[in-house]
Amino acid sequence: MKRLTVLIPAFNEENTIRDILSAVTEAELPEIEKEVLIIDDASTDRTFELAEVFAESNPQYRIRVVRQPHNMGKGAAIHRGIKEASGDFIVVQDADLEYDPREYKDLLRPILEGYADVVYGSRFMGANPHRILFFWHTIGNKFLTFLSNMFTNLNLTDMETCYKMFRAEILKNLDLREKRFGFEPEVTARIARIKGIRIYEVGISYYGRTYEEGKKIKWKDGFRAIWCILKYNLFIRNPYKP
Repeated sequence: MKRLTVLIPAFNEENTIRDILSAVTEAELPEIEKEVLIIDDASTDRTFELAEVFAESNPQYRIRVVRQPHNMGKGAAIHRGIKEASGDFIVVQDADLEYDPREYKDLLRPILEGYADVVYGSRFMGANPHRILFFWHTIGNKFLTFLSNMFTNLNLTDMETCYKMFRAEILKNLDLREKRFGFEPEVTARIARIKGIRIYEVGISYYGRTYEEGKKIKWKDGFRAIWCILKYNLFIRNPYKP
């Protein structure tokens, strides 16, 4: 049976970690089994402990919890998860409740039907629910997507989305370097250079958080994303080595 590995990088998400684990494990995927890998980024709250308790209390699911030796960033947590993943497909799931795991099936469909190697879940297309929040964040996300598309020659609508699903062999053979929020533009730049790569988008829901509710990304991360777009499209062009 084919397996989907769900990577959950988590830092100080004690208020949502149990709810997102429940949602991930309960998401129905006919004829696909799930592996859930939580990478705790040295949280200073009870995130790690709560994740371990959930895993121990639900032995019917394939759940692993690992802990970074110190806080290294979301990208570094994803790198570790990629190395330890055993699935045929890999998807990144934030530890908050902004994205709906029930939509894994929508991301998987183009891959399982043989059309896609990578599928992005776009917050800016489709008729699914989208929470109305920050105007300038939306403009920033669309600008970063536009800038990335200029260099990659892709026509993505949402480069910065968390929901990116990959055939595992593709993601495992990328020389990823960004340790924090630069993962999104870096991985996009690298997959865009793979000869014959088939990239699709599907519309997804988005239940965004306010900063009071725990949102972490800040404006400085936007400037880092601009640098990463330039860096990995113009200056670092390591070939893909399957």
